[in-house]
Amino acid sequence: MKLYYFQQSRATRVRWMLEELGIPYELEPVDMLKGGHKQPAYLKVHPLGALPAIEDEGGPLFESAAIIMHLADTSPEKRLAPPVGTHERGEYYQWILFAMTEMEPPIIAIAQHTLFLPEAERSAGTVARASKRFKAVAAVLEERLKGRDFILGNTFSAADVVLGGVLYFAKRMEQLGDDTPVLKSYSSRLLERPAAKKGYGEQAAPGT
Repeated sequence: MKLYYFQQSRATRVRWMLEELGIPYELEPVDMLKGGHKQPAYLKVHPLGALPAIEDEGGPLFESAAIIMHLADTSPEKRLAPPVGTHERGEYYQWILFAMTEMEPPIIAIAQHTLFLPEAERSAGTVARASKRFKAVAAVLEERLKGRDFILGNTFSAADVVLGGVLYFAKRMEQLGDDTPVLKSYSSRLLERPAAKKGYGEQAAPGT
């Protein structure tokens, strides 16, 4: 298993998943700051030049959530995904898609308009709207996690890896506040896992 990797990318959550599963893997560094993700060799792996991507015996795969779900399915003995056809499996899909389609986009917008775009192209209004949207979405997750250790109850799953990856990003963008104590505790608990620390390094320490 080869993981195309850049520390400041979603590749960290895939590395976390690989560590949870104990799957041997090789890191293939791709320096995005130097344009390594736009080189012809990497574009053959991911046509848009985004990270992460993996290569296994079947060939390349990209999209972090898809990779994480695939890895859970290829190691069923680790029980990081509920059985197919169960209600729990439906909830598993639901929360993974919720993380990627509802939670992450406003955080990306905030990052773009506070860090990545040139000053002249940044919009304070966009940041305010995205922050408001994230708070509404986070409130749903806050309610869901009351009385639960993990998103599916008391059992850790690949859905927690995806959610934990998005929440790590949200924490870095200072979007987890005092109005989400359950969510903050959940995020910190996930990042204390040895596999998460391996994926994120010292940056994953609670409170960062």
